[in-house]
Amino acid sequence: MLKVLVPTIMLFPTIWLTSSKWLWTTAATHSLLIALVSLTWLGRTSEAGWASSNTYLATDPLSAPLLVLSCWLLPLMILASQNHIAPEPISRQRSYIMLLTSLQAFLIMAFGATEIILFYIMFETTLIPTLIIITRWGNQAERLNAGIYFLFYTLVGSLPLLVALLLLQQSTGTLSMLVLQYSQPMELNSWSHMVWWAGCLIAFLVKMPLYGVHLWLPKAHVEAPVAGSMVLAAVLLKLGGYGMMRMMIMLDPLSKELAYPFIILALWGIVMTGSICLRQTDLKSLIAYSSVSHMGLVAAGILIQTSWGFSGAIILMIAHGLVSSALFCLANTAYERTHSRTMVLARGLQMIFPLTAVWWFIANLANLGLPPLPNLMGELMIITMLFAWSPWTIFITGLGTLITASYSLYMFLMSQRGPTPNHIMGLQPFHTREHLLLTMHLIPVILLVAKPELMWGWCN
Repeated sequence: MLKVLVPTIMLFPTIWLTSSKWLWTTAATHSLLIALVSLTWLGRTSEAGWASSNTYLATDPLSAPLLVLSCWLLPLMILASQNHIAPEPISRQRSYIMLLTSLQAFLIMAFGATEIILFYIMFETTLIPTLIIITRWGNQAERLNAGIYFLFYTLVGSLPLLVALLLLQQSTGTLSMLVLQYSQPMELNSWSHMVWWAGCLIAFLVKMPLYGVHLWLPKAHVEAPVAGSMVLAAVLLKLGGYGMMRMMIMLDPLSKELAYPFIILALWGIVMTGSICLRQTDLKSLIAYSSVSHMGLVAAGILIQTSWGFSGAIILMIAHGLVSSALFCLANTAYERTHSRTMVLARGLQMIFPLTAVWWFIANLANLGLPPLPNLMGELMIITMLFAWSPWTIFITGLGTLITASYSLYMFLMSQRGPTPNHIMGLQPFHTREHLLLTMHLIPVILLVAKPELMWGWCN
């Protein structure tokens, strides 16, 4: 754990001491080396237990893929932001990269924490750099409104979790995941225990987000700069899924009865948010709502509490993290050239940028779950388990899959096909940096087809 965390912290002085000419190159190279070192965590995913560096930080086969995803994303965010931030004063450029680095450090400590209270503190701390990135470097005046939504939705959901954790500490005497996963199930039978159960999960359901408490997500995504959108879609939403998986182990007797309304809401959310996607005109808003739809399937997979459901959830989280981040990068490259996110005003780009249209096509096919990509593998595992849980769910999940394919193709056709508007002229050509960025997003998705056990080895 420390072999990645210490170099991440060492990136802070590197950012401030590097000359302005080499700032972006040094930051990207340093963060890429950290990402490559983090890949060693995946080698241990077949083991049953924790690989500990000290009492408070350890990796296990559930956290390792999410830790690697967090580390892999930092060089990609730095590459994606270069054009957007370059005109600003050098001190602001340094501050921006430092916020992204601090976010990675907090995420490593969140996913690597063995104490639930440390996980909670880091879960909350990730709010601070994300909020600054959205409200300071966002594109429009509504970014302040989006920041307030993001802050208050997350905080209101998180406070019951803090109270629930204090009660858990009082009743069990420990908050260590190493101890709690082997402890006896608690006697949970009263109304107060049901409220405690809800308190444990609501924070994570808001973070995922579950349909009904998802309104902060489209606002935050649309107003955030490209790095903010990338880290929100790829990693911060996964904190909710990871937290749910950790807490569900302790909530076992009650979950069988109390999970019903949340599963129904998650499944209904897949259909509803997919339908909302078909009505969107804003490209980033469409990608944001598609994230809510995918995470609804993840939430349902976790709540039914089967090993297949958990495996499908983690596979879908990793695959969705890479693909949605790639889609936000593509949307940003189009926005930087046409200065519009409205699909009607920035269409027909395939004629101008044919290679970029290939990236759009691959990303959209991955988003809709093309075989044999891991997106489909995760979705099929969850849909199969939901069918085993209740055969009626096949109608909702089937409709949701159909709608996902519809809005993915709609997004591709609206942005790439059709006549190029007359006002689009003199566009800047695509840079090698942007092709490298998309390669580093989509190659891991394709490689995971060959070795999917890197994501689900913890279930063996």
